[in-house]
Amino acid sequence: MQNTRRLSRIQWNWNWLGVVPFFLAVFAFMIYPALSIVVRSFTDQYGNFTVQNVLDLNQQIIRDSYWRTIQVSLLTALIGGIIGFGLAWAISLGKLPSWLRRAVLTFSGVGSNFAGIPLVFAFISAIGQLGIVTTLLKNFGIFLYPGFNLYGFWGLVIVYTYFQIPLMTLTVLPALEGLRTEWQEAALNLGATRWQFWQHVAFPILLPSILGAMALLFANAFGAHATAYALIGGGGGANMIVSIMVGNQFSTDTFANPGLGNSLALGMICVIAVNIIIYSYLRRLSERWQPR
Repeated sequence: MQNTRRLSRIQWNWNWLGVVPFFLAVFAFMIYPALSIVVRSFTDQYGNFTVQNVLDLNQQIIRDSYWRTIQVSLLTALIGGIIGFGLAWAISLGKLPSWLRRAVLTFSGVGSNFAGIPLVFAFISAIGQLGIVTTLLKNFGIFLYPGFNLYGFWGLVIVYTYFQIPLMTLTVLPALEGLRTEWQEAALNLGATRWQFWQHVAFPILLPSILGAMALLFANAFGAHATAYALIGGGGGANMIVSIMVGNQFSTDTFANPGLGNSLALGMICVIAVNIIIYSYLRRLSERWQPR
């Protein structure tokens, strides 16, 4: 009798039904591929256990590709973070017109997702060797080429920065809007200047959010593939980055080595995992000041 009453009190919570597709997608597109990469990184072509795939990561060209990818990610995270924070500050605390605020937010939403072949084509049309901006600058005696190379390291930095800036704006904007006016009023009433308020109160509060957003930008650039491949192709040398090397291990006959490709991807997962840990820690620090 008691068991019947207990069962009658147990009711299925239909709210969980809505998150079932989410968990299925996470497992299918994140957990299962990651586990497959880990397993295949320690498996040879005959299915036997091996550590040779991981040891092969010590090659000079692979070390250089990792370092080059980290450099691109750090630079674009720093440049995009500074400019994006300035945009977020201007539209949040700069008392700009509402129409300009809406325009910046609309552009940020579109620009942060504008990547791949369309973005590369836009930059080639603008600052390629025969681009509109390049031709216009020639008329004023300014020659971008041959000193500048859109298809090299700095070209990749410029293209990546395009979508890093709006992503930073959208990410850090909630933190800026979370600053309470009471804090500034209290500081001013106690005799502090606006600069002192930002130096000793506002900026220390915003710093974890800013650094966390930059960590997110780093991960966004480090894992990017379509934009880099469309811009610099599958070539090697100074233009090679890790994501392209991974693709080459599976898609070309010359460099095909699935075991090495999986170990390269495993290295990327480790870098991203460290980045996520840093981001999560900084996020917890920033949440201490958010209103509850």
